[in-house]
Amino acid sequence: MVAISTSDLCRLAAEIVHDHGDEAVEYARRAVACFEAEGAEDRVRFWMTLSVLLDDIVEKRLNPDRAITIH
Repeated sequence: MVAISTSDLCRLAAEIVHDHGDEAVEYARRAVACFEAEGAEDRVRFWMTLSVLLDDIVEKRLNPDRAITIH
């Protein structure tokens, strides 16, 4: 398992949204479905987490340029 910081994950999500716009959320959802079908639990969790950040960035609930705190 590879560890990734919250800020790095948020930056990754921001870059994906920058490159792909609103479609980024759909890409993540498809990745989740694909990895669930394969039984790749770690990848499912990663893409589900990334999907939440992507959705929040696309919907303007999260500003990726500001520090993020996850409780």
